[in-house]
Amino acid sequence: MNVPLLDLGPQYRALKEEIDAVVLEVLASTQYIMGPKVEALEAAVAEYSGTKHAIGVTSGTDALLIALMGLNVGPGDIVVSTPYTFFATAGTIARTHATPAFVDIDPKTFNLDPIKLQQWFDDNPDKHDKVKAIMPVHLFGQCADMDAILAVANQYNVPVIEDAAQAIGALYPSKAGDKKAGSMGLAGCFSFFPSKNLGCVGDGGMVVTNDDEFAATLRRMRNHGMEPKYFHSMIGGNFRIDPLQAAVLSVKLPHLDSWHEQRRVNATHYDNHLNVNGLQGPHIAYERSHHIYNQYTLTLPSKRDEFREHLNANGIGHDVYYPMPLHEQECFEYLGYKQGDFPVSEAVSQNTVAIPIYPDLTEDHRNAVIDAVLAFDF
Repeated sequence: MNVPLLDLGPQYRALKEEIDAVVLEVLASTQYIMGPKVEALEAAVAEYSGTKHAIGVTSGTDALLIALMGLNVGPGDIVVSTPYTFFATAGTIARTHATPAFVDIDPKTFNLDPIKLQQWFDDNPDKHDKVKAIMPVHLFGQCADMDAILAVANQYNVPVIEDAAQAIGALYPSKAGDKKAGSMGLAGCFSFFPSKNLGCVGDGGMVVTNDDEFAATLRRMRNHGMEPKYFHSMIGGNFRIDPLQAAVLSVKLPHLDSWHEQRRVNATHYDNHLNVNGLQGPHIAYERSHHIYNQYTLTLPSKRDEFREHLNANGIGHDVYYPMPLHEQECFEYLGYKQGDFPVSEAVSQNTVAIPIYPDLTEDHRNAVIDAVLAFDF
């Protein structure tokens, strides 16, 4: 049996009538920029994420970029983040002409390690006044340790921008109670790329915040800094999410929690069968109910290349997130990092493989994946 890493067909077919109807409604309205569909989605996402404001933008990448722009991050500034994440996290820092400063990850969760974050500040007292933001990533659908990260940020009066691109709906058990990803820092940034748990039919993103002034800034910035029309108080860009994407996302959002739960069912099934022979499934830092499993990543004892060939031969979709940490990427050579600077990130990049976890996996699909994994001799 062939099992793809991701199959969006079943999700679309289940919602086809509703999705097709709202798409045709948008086309017939001729309201193709902003408008009530965008406003409705923003209100729904703000409520869902437990924030006062949501600002729809063109992509998850642009959500990160506009959040940094809203903080006036620029040349000479530093933004502290992780080297083990999708490129957009550090790429947007570089696009503002600021300097990414990397901190290694926790070996269990693969999220930014707050102990190493504190160590960075201890080791770099001459750079404190240059740090304009800390950008943790809620990787693969599990929140970073935000209480500890915010404690460091508050100590140095640095705002936190949460890269929650993979984590909409994930929960964090803060000292003040459970909080949704994106709601704990100054702002949270979501991606609606089709492979995300809440995906649109192209690119889309969202910034959420509880800060009224910051929200107003971002709303101006996403439309060239314009307010009122043709008057520009700042330089922004064209970062507007379009009504077509907003309409589709509004159809999908009410189903998101049930899709999260089905991903947890799949993850539990894997956990019960695959934590053998030196294999390790994703570490659960809090409760399983807090994790949304955007990816299910296996940590292997050895032989990743041979294991991937074996999965290919057995028709099992898979991928590596991520095969090279950011500090080793050619475009970041100018930062002066070298191999060995972030050993946990480097090790994880060499020994992990993601297997199918999407909510429409059948029991036969799951069993085919398990059988193929267990048939390999590590």
